[in-house]
Amino acid sequence: MQPARLSVNINKIATLRNARGGALPNVLHAAERIQAYGAQGITVHPRPDERHIRYADARALREVVHTEYNIEGYPDRRFIDVVLECQPDQVTLVPDGPDVLTSNAGWDALKFGSLLQPILAEFKAAGIRTSLFMECHTDQIQAAAQLGTDRIELYTESYAVGYAKDPAAALAPYILAARVAKEAGLGVNAGHDLSSENLAYFAQHMPDLDEVSIGHALISEALYLGLENTVQRYRQLLSR
Repeated sequence: MQPARLSVNINKIATLRNARGGALPNVLHAAERIQAYGAQGITVHPRPDERHIRYADARALREVVHTEYNIEGYPDRRFIDVVLECQPDQVTLVPDGPDVLTSNAGWDALKFGSLLQPILAEFKAAGIRTSLFMECHTDQIQAAAQLGTDRIELYTESYAVGYAKDPAAALAPYILAARVAKEAGLGVNAGHDLSSENLAYFAQHMPDLDEVSIGHALISEALYLGLENTVQRYRQLLSR
């Protein structure tokens, strides 16, 4: 198996900038350095209140991201329009409302299929790879495939919580979910609460894992180790 690709979510860098105002730390410079240090993608998640990544950041990053550019968010019209303008390599749709602090659930593809299907088609017509943020429910994954998405991103909080007690049991639902996804013709990404503590086990035992998106833990660890060391450490942990 090829190692999963590492996409670094830089929202937390924007959070630090916004706490003080001004332009420091500079999210564009950070994205350039993170890529130079070995990350294979940059992820941003602009929210309506722009409390971290701003829509202007998403546009400006298009000029400096030369690896994979992934924009994730809730598909309201403003989000759809900025994605179409930026033309990222991938768009990841998440079911977060405007009052949600961080992503905390996957899509109900059965309930929201009529919302998602035309939006997925709009992005695909523009040549943008699509992904849906999903939990490990096989019926939901099969429904997601029917909607026309290219990939799913498995929501990994429950794995991260269960890892300390029983890594194999925590991972088992994800192995099944990935198999169902691949059988349905979907690529498999993963993200949320993956860290240097639990990433290696996840990557070594997950079949056909295409990509992980990691932000909070990686940026937090970089405060102690530096961005270069941390990005390269995460790349090493993804080796199989």
